Amino acid sequence: MLRRLWLRKEDPERKVSRIVVAAPQVRWRSPPLHSRLVTDELPRRRRYVVLSEGAFGGLASKTAMGVIRYGRDEVVAVLDSRQAGRSVREWLGDAYEIPIVADLADALARRPDTLLIGIAPQGGRIPPDWRRTILSAIDAGLDVVSGLHEFISDDPEFATAARTVGVELVDHRKPPDFQGVSSGRQHRAGTKVILTVGTDCAIGKMSVALELRRAAAQAGLRAVFVATGQTGIMIEGWGAPVDRLVSDFLAGTVEWLVERAERMGDWIFVEGQGSLDHPAYSAVTLGLLHGATPDAMILAHQPGRIEHHGWEGRAGPGLKPLVPFIRLHEEVAALVRPSRVAAVALDTHELTEPQSRAAIARVGQETGLTTDDPVRYGGARLMEALTEMLR
Repeated sequence: MLRRLWLRKEDPERKVSRIVVAAPQVRWRSPPLHSRLVTDELPRRRRYVVLSEGAFGGLASKTAMGVIRYGRDEVVAVLDSRQAGRSVREWLGDAYEIPIVADLADALARRPDTLLIGIAPQGGRIPPDWRRTILSAIDAGLDVVSGLHEFISDDPEFATAARTVGVELVDHRKPPDFQGVSSGRQHRAGTKVILTVGTDCAIGKMSVALELRRAAAQAGLRAVFVATGQTGIMIEGWGAPVDRLVSDFLAGTVEWLVERAERMGDWIFVEGQGSLDHPAYSAVTLGLLHGATPDAMILAHQPGRIEHHGWEGRAGPGLKPLVPFIRLHEEVAALVRPSRVAAVALDTHELTEPQSRAAIARVGQETGLTTDDPVRYGGARLMEALTEMLR
């Protein structure tokens, strides 16, 4: 009889930690990142129940929202007792008829195979009152997938439970083993690299990049999305969580990701993070800007937002006026490589249709740039602006 041993295996490219069951003498090796991508060898499909207790619908649930809207895996239920009885379609539209349930027992009736931690709180810690639910999910035979800074696979209680039952614990925020500073490499000839930047964090930079990738593909272009955060990695199956990198290696890692994306397509859409003036997250924004050395940028903004997310009510300046902020991005980019903001992407989900159209027109007139809400109306107009600028 084959004896079963517990091994911990590490993906040397994405450093995704898993606890798995394997046979003795097994040598586990992940293919290089670019090999896995070119051959479309992506992680297995999952059936998620998304844990967003007390948070679904707000900014803290952006991981849940992103995976539901853009992910390749099926979501069978959302767990949030405060919203129980409602449906995800109330937030994302009729295409997302996913029930919100009160507890794990209700979710298990829908036969999920994985619990997804669906929040992205400041600091990335596991809420203490969620531990019981996570342990119950493990005991029920569910894998657990997380993008938090606090790694579930390093938690002794979770790891012991996972070993006992035989399930995976997956941490998407573990950084890659790659450690290199920027080399100043030039983009492959014919490649167009686009970076989404923003007036704040949690303002839709990932969604904008994904909508632009979709619009480019619909136009017949070979387009690639480069994930730089945990939610994007969950959606796309590859990338690097840039907010977990050693500072010296941030720009170099982004450069490395772009190099690999260039092997798959000609239009590269790099997911932005933070904002240049956010007191907590400006460093990661700068590293992305100088590591990606984009040919063009798209600025994401939410009309009506005046304070930085997570810094509401604190002393200090709020969000900057758009025109000088656009100029600032171009000046900072030019310290390494010239780049321009080609268009403005608005998040108007809190506005009515007339208000949304008015905001788009107003910002377009204010900045002199093509402006649209790509999530609400599609990314075609923004792609047209990019194509025109980079012709």
